[in-house]
Amino acid sequence: MTFNDLIDRRGTDSTKWDKMERLYGVSPDDGIAMWVADMDFRAAPPVLNRMKSLLDHGLFGYTNLDQPYRDAICWWMRTRHNWAVDAEAIFTTTGLVNGVGMCIDTFTAPGDGVVVFSPVYHAFARVIRSAGRALVECQLVASDGRYEMDFDAYDQQMTGREKMVILCSPHNPGGRVWTQQELQAVADFAKRHDLLLLSDEVHHDLVFPGNTHITMQNAAPDITDRLLMLTSPSKTFSIAGLHTGQVIIPDPTLRGKFAKRMQALSLEGNSVGQYATMAVYSPEGATWADELVTYIDGNRQLFDAAIADIPGLRSMPLEATYLAWVDFADTGMDRAEFTNRVEQTARIAANHGTSFGTGGESFLRFNLGTQRARVEEACARLKAAFGDLQ
Repeated sequence: MTFNDLIDRRGTDSTKWDKMERLYGVSPDDGIAMWVADMDFRAAPPVLNRMKSLLDHGLFGYTNLDQPYRDAICWWMRTRHNWAVDAEAIFTTTGLVNGVGMCIDTFTAPGDGVVVFSPVYHAFARVIRSAGRALVECQLVASDGRYEMDFDAYDQQMTGREKMVILCSPHNPGGRVWTQQELQAVADFAKRHDLLLLSDEVHHDLVFPGNTHITMQNAAPDITDRLLMLTSPSKTFSIAGLHTGQVIIPDPTLRGKFAKRMQALSLEGNSVGQYATMAVYSPEGATWADELVTYIDGNRQLFDAAIADIPGLRSMPLEATYLAWVDFADTGMDRAEFTNRVEQTARIAANHGTSFGTGGESFLRFNLGTQRARVEEACARLKAAFGDLQ
């Protein structure tokens, strides 16, 4: 199997394909699903092989994977990210959105402010509001077509009610790989306002040539007493549906508090997700991940070239992730019109920028984690849908 092999996911209970008509009015019969962030590639071979061996064995009782599972995570972070993880710092959650929710539940109280840098991954706002916390949006600044942070402005926004700041690193949906200086500035901001810092690094393996991801613990080792790290193999290895992620907490005091909350709710990881994590956090998984990044980089270049040929459309330079962030502001169209052209004329389901918060109003997010032929078709459809601007 190759990344180019077309896989028909329609009628398989795929959220991405079987739910898009209800949400976007785009039928899977003639539409292209480019919204929710999972890929249309089969999971990495190490996962498939491990799942087959589990099925062949045929037993699904209680398992004791604790040490080899933690060892695999530590190996991956050390070899791929130069990050020395303490095995005792690792907690397993039911995916990273659950990890965000658990951190908010454990370390903040109803009414507390939780800061995000918007526009940003939409699940943050949903979880914050659902937990009865106050969402505080610090808007990113678009400078020369890429996002930057304005901490002078953010400092003015703080009221003292804020207890946590969430960083998306690399950034979704803007695709930024934050620099050492930017990460240190986030850490300094957290210290100035006495905030816990939650760093969601789920896209850290999907970084394109010319960019280097730096883990927050490495970037600012002096803030480990307030740092909560989130990781998962879910995006990299096309296993998001296994809902397995890690909250990594360097500080023993914070770790103890989190452990008690996990025990109180009797939360544990599932063995299938842990087996999959062990399978991909391996030399075989590393090879596949490198091949994936090369392939998606090809999709990125193809898509960006097509967007650049359509007057009024701009694709933010993608340094990481497989999620293209396209600005329609210069078309002169209102949001309803450009969205209608994408959905009803081009027959493409893409995430609405408004769901990512303040600053996303003129954008749509396109998922490039699919076969090259689908990206090519999407490009042709977008050019046709906005052909009157040529």
